[in-house]
Amino acid sequence: MNVMTTEIPGILILEPKVFTDARGYFFEAWNAAGYEAAGIRCSWVQDNESKSHFGVLRGLHYQAAPCTQAKLVRVIAGTVLDVAVDIRRGSPTYGRHVAVELSGENRRQLFIPHGFAHGFAVLSREAIFAYKCDHPYVPEAERGIAWNDPDLGINWRLEPGIRQLSPRDEHLPRLADIEPWEENA
Repeated sequence: MNVMTTEIPGILILEPKVFTDARGYFFEAWNAAGYEAAGIRCSWVQDNESKSHFGVLRGLHYQAAPCTQAKLVRVIAGTVLDVAVDIRRGSPTYGRHVAVELSGENRRQLFIPHGFAHGFAVLSREAIFAYKCDHPYVPEAERGIAWNDPDLGINWRLEPGIRQLSPRDEHLPRLADIEPWEENA
């Protein structure tokens, strides 16, 4: 596996070794020892999968303490722009983001540690998105940040009339207006 660091420490791009032949392909989507060697030490408790069509924008989501989540995300089919925003006040990269194109073709994965809001925009006709979480979903802990917060400056690579958001995601607060993020107690 090829492990690439990003401009924000802790966020990693992972490229698994893919074996292809006339029958198709094979790769390890998760191997505890290999990922631990890359610095990812999580006990995954939940796997999620979603299917979305072109223009869907999901996020930016996170969970409040004591239910914070690390995530390992990937795309099974299609293409998305995946974004992680540092919400750790006091962090030297607070308010900055990493944006990575993930696709069924490049098979890249993105590791997002605790302290980041996460979202993605579908750039292909449709996309099947899968991710692991180290804490289960807790509705009462669910929080979010406005996808279009001008202080974040995220280029979602979608034209204005094309974006499709949930009603909830349409009305999320700006980063400056959220409660300070805290690590799990």
